[in-house]
Amino acid sequence: MEATGTAAHLEDLAIRKFVAPEIVFGAGARLLAGRYARNLGARRVLVVTDPGVVAAGWTEQVTSSLESEGLRHVVFSEVGPNPIAEQVMAGAEVYLAEKCNAIVAVGGGSPIDCAKGIGIVCTNKEHILRFEGADQVRLPGPPLICVPTTAGSSADVSQFAIINDTERRVKVAIISKMLVPDAALIDPVTTTTMDAYLTACTGIDALTHAFEAFASNAHSPITDLHALEAVRLVGSNLVAATQRPDDVEVRGQMMLASLFAGLAFSNASLGAVHAMAHSLGGRLGLPHGECNAMLLGPVVAYNYDAAPERYRRLAQAMGGQMAGDSQDGKSALVEALTRLRVAAGVSLTLGQVGVSRGDIAALAASAMMDPCMVTNPRRPTQRDVEVAYEEAL
Repeated sequence: MEATGTAAHLEDLAIRKFVAPEIVFGAGARLLAGRYARNLGARRVLVVTDPGVVAAGWTEQVTSSLESEGLRHVVFSEVGPNPIAEQVMAGAEVYLAEKCNAIVAVGGGSPIDCAKGIGIVCTNKEHILRFEGADQVRLPGPPLICVPTTAGSSADVSQFAIINDTERRVKVAIISKMLVPDAALIDPVTTTTMDAYLTACTGIDALTHAFEAFASNAHSPITDLHALEAVRLVGSNLVAATQRPDDVEVRGQMMLASLFAGLAFSNASLGAVHAMAHSLGGRLGLPHGECNAMLLGPVVAYNYDAAPERYRRLAQAMGGQMAGDSQDGKSALVEALTRLRVAAGVSLTLGQVGVSRGDIAALAASAMMDPCMVTNPRRPTQRDVEVAYEEAL
């Protein structure tokens, strides 16, 4: 006798994998880096970070933890806000020259993505840009421990790395379970040195991760659970985090949101917002979270009718009510997203950050090639993407 069930229930039973690092969450987690490195067999550690994180004092606290376990280390801090391929290759040279056998990344998405790239370059012996796309990495990198200092990128738990190809002026997405860190030491205290605008942009990055993972055509019951909780946490805590930077409890809620959103998108992938944001970041060098904030509303409006029940549930998680009429529900959700980002202090448009109508065709062409577009709930044409950019101007 054949099993029967609703289409929705059968969809929930589709085969999906879920990958994640070992996770330690809580105040003081950053101070466990030395213990984890020692347990993973480290002898000499490459610490990948950036100048801002060094200035904030977090890098020194992590290196002190390594020293307390008798581990030698070398610091590589030549990482920009959007890590470029040349920085990855320079870091790999340092790793090999210093005879390191483990990596600790301290910072936001940029140092962590750079650290992932360094690791796979050192074990696979190829240029970082050769790994573009999904499942192109043959060998795992050395042990990697991440200490995130922002609440949004979720690079510390994901199987993604985003690297700028400066020659082509595009952001390259590298997606492989070989990039999943061995351990994520997630300490909300490290986010207290973020300013209000960075807090807002990274928080909206987390929200976008959750929205796109929940609407993704590769979602699962496991990723849905994490995505909805991330949306609830961002909706309830983002504005407070921008207003009360030293409130560790609120910072902790945003760090949890980032964690949950990361577990969701790492396994369900993303969509058109990230494809379009990667294009903007690669071509014009704009901050990733800021790009997401400007693009999320137009893309939700475009996608809504392809998955109205999914977007209604996202609206509920944000604290809104389900509207009976699809168009009313779409408008209400887009307006709620706009209110949240403006309340958090991110009110810029693409035009105000230097994007012109003359840029749009090239931006859209690049976005159409991004692997994140594959899991968008609605398959756009290039013209559809151009219109979404135009609406964000």
